[in-house]
Amino acid sequence: MSEPTVTGSSPVGLHRVLSPPGVLPQAADRLETRAALWPDETRVRVERLNLDAASFRQLQQQHNNNGAAIRAEVLSLVRNRGKMHNPVTGSGGMLIGVVEEVGPAATLDLAPGDRVATLVSLTLTPLVIEDALVRWDGHGEQVPCDGYAILFGRTIAARLPDDIPAELALAVMDVCGAAGLTARVVHSYAQRGRAPTVCVVGAAGKSGSLALAAAARAGAGRTIGVVPIAAEAHALRAADLADAVVRADARDPVSLSAAVAAGGGPADVTVVCVDVPGCEGGAILSTAEQGTVVFFSMATSFSAAALSAEGLVADITMLIGNGYVPGHADYALQVLRDNPGVRALFELRLAA
Repeated sequence: MSEPTVTGSSPVGLHRVLSPPGVLPQAADRLETRAALWPDETRVRVERLNLDAASFRQLQQQHNNNGAAIRAEVLSLVRNRGKMHNPVTGSGGMLIGVVEEVGPAATLDLAPGDRVATLVSLTLTPLVIEDALVRWDGHGEQVPCDGYAILFGRTIAARLPDDIPAELALAVMDVCGAAGLTARVVHSYAQRGRAPTVCVVGAAGKSGSLALAAAARAGAGRTIGVVPIAAEAHALRAADLADAVVRADARDPVSLSAAVAAGGGPADVTVVCVDVPGCEGGAILSTAEQGTVVFFSMATSFSAAALSAEGLVADITMLIGNGYVPGHADYALQVLRDNPGVRALFELRLAA
């Protein structure tokens, strides 16, 4: 593989972009993956990938849930792009591993031997898989893996906690931004003397359960959890995370808004955590005037969200959940520690 044309490293990884020229690593078609480090880089020996939910669902549908075909597709994507970047969903996931080498100018405060989770997307992380994913059957979001990844100077990673199993910590850190951003939005209402009604769509999932718990901690007056099927409704009620649990297909705007209303809505804050497309209109219709919708899903069409809000004459604020809020990993892990219901839902998902 040819060397990058730049002569020095960039803290955001521009020196690793092979094509097209002039874009950031996330937007690149291909990244350079040599193991030798630039001075501000860190190399991690990868133990496990966590594919994001939207990407994994798309791969399942594309390959009719054929595990061998899904595994081959992931290997092909990583080999051809130098990163795990699903071109259909535009998303990737994150990883855990052990720090192998730290460049002399690296600023991540990590040392060789540290066991870490990367808190940036695999869509911008140079990645090499060396074991052909032989320990993965293609039927789960978490992917046992041997290989290496490169972290840039301007990135973020967190040491894995000692009191939480690695697979569970990985699952939490994959969606930790949902808890931090939900708490920030709800707290902003509380600072204005309001206890908002918060609706979480996809409430029994990883990001959804964290968002519900974070909303309650931040001062929500009422929480509504929306799920599509009876089994998830039962699990969410058992976890005792929402004041009201309602069922609806989030892709059906009328059904979703009616279910939210039956649960005590419309919502002041709606958090969308589903991993399927087509949920923008229903979320907007379920949100009160001058309310807020947080789209914490890589399946979201942001053009559809903007045009739907315009067409519905909806005076609302719409936020993209970008996955990063300062302190988000520690906050989400603490939510898990403090809330048995959240932990139960995560463990149920991992077991499945």
